[in-house]
Amino acid sequence: MNQLNEYSKISEVAIRSPLSSFVNDEKITNEWASLRFHAKPDLKKAIIEYNYFRSFLEEDGIKIIELPSSDRLTLDSIYTRDSILVCDSGVILCNMGRSSRTPEAEENFKTLANKGYKIAGQIKSPGTLEGGDFIWIDNKNAAVGLGPRTNSEGIRQLKEILGPEIDLHIVDLPDPDHPDDVLHLMSIISPLDKDLAVIYKPFMPESFLKWLTKLGIEFVEVSEVEYPLMGCNILATAPRSIIMLENLPEIKNKLKNNGCKIRLYKGDEISRKGEGGPTCLTRPLIRY
Repeated sequence: MNQLNEYSKISEVAIRSPLSSFVNDEKITNEWASLRFHAKPDLKKAIIEYNYFRSFLEEDGIKIIELPSSDRLTLDSIYTRDSILVCDSGVILCNMGRSSRTPEAEENFKTLANKGYKIAGQIKSPGTLEGGDFIWIDNKNAAVGLGPRTNSEGIRQLKEILGPEIDLHIVDLPDPDHPDDVLHLMSIISPLDKDLAVIYKPFMPESFLKWLTKLGIEFVEVSEVEYPLMGCNILATAPRSIIMLENLPEIKNKLKNNGCKIRLYKGDEISRKGEGGPTCLTRPLIRY
């Protein structure tokens, strides 16, 4: 049975390389500023970073589904987490809150359909939902962020698809500095085990903290210094086996003290410039 959480061992994952998302220097030049990347990515450096990151997934024996390029996609398509959710009955196609990303769900599902995946549901306009705003805590409990990329109608449709047996906790997210910027739920929490999550407490509503505590989850807090450096965006490929960005010594030491096996990658081009960390770069499909 597929474990619906963010920390069990990943068996299969969908990713898209810089060669298939950034494509070439002309595309990067045309898009990076309008997509509000912090700076223009360097394609050659991005490929090196990505291959190193990908090697961690290979090291873990994870089956990798490579998502192809398409002229319908932007640079943001490297962040494969956002367009599709996974549930017991298949995948849920999101309707992205950023309109330039709308084609991603359909394009990504073409590949997944060929691998035997079925559609469990689809979020339709005027509903919006992005995968970075959704986390499974366990097979019966999940959380969704209500904010600039995921709206109330999208959450209503999601509840309908998941069914009444799932306790879906709605988290009110703070407004980002700019309406086109992204602040997903996974910007402020990364579950790493059944009883451990990294959080950025200033953005966590008290009701969400209480709900998680009742579920037996303890917290490791990211500081105000390391939060903007993506210190809260951490991928668990298995319980307490994590991938995170370099140059985050404070949270790294805290997690090491909590028994985490840590692997680091330099993500200046593929993560920090576009604000998409290791969770964003991956769409885990099967965990067990």
